[in-house]
Amino acid sequence: MDAAVLKKVALFEGLTQGQLAKVAQIARSRTYTAGDFVFREGDTGQDMFILTDGKVRISKSVPGIGEEALAILEPGQYFGEMAVIEDSPRSADAIAHSGCTVWVIERAKLDQLMFTDKDLAYVLLWTFVRTLSERLRETNDKIKGFFAISRF
Repeated sequence: MDAAVLKKVALFEGLTQGQLAKVAQIARSRTYTAGDFVFREGDTGQDMFILTDGKVRISKSVPGIGEEALAILEPGQYFGEMAVIEDSPRSADAIAHSGCTVWVIERAKLDQLMFTDKDLAYVLLWTFVRTLSERLRETNDKIKGFFAISRF
């Protein structure tokens, strides 16, 4: 994989060129056609994904309503990172919104890399924390909006 692509991804902005090259070495490419599931809510996850081409839709199935899109991701964004942090089922569906290419990073390989490069681990873990905090804040705002709408 090309380390220059990783430099454009917010998760990896703080890494050195050498660290980017290490991450690129553990990533592998995978393609999906529009409508394919990258993963499903409830699946066991061991990988995170970096979108390099196309679009991916993150959504949840709402009983009685159907699919509720939470986000449409563009190239340079990452998703599924909770699977490399914790052993919990996937919290939403990830669906190829259009034909797309992703780089896949396996938890075991990332763990090993972070174990051998503590500076890399420090940067990535703080970025994960900020990302999860931002997403939680966005989710809270959406829930507040749903409650406001449901009163009518």
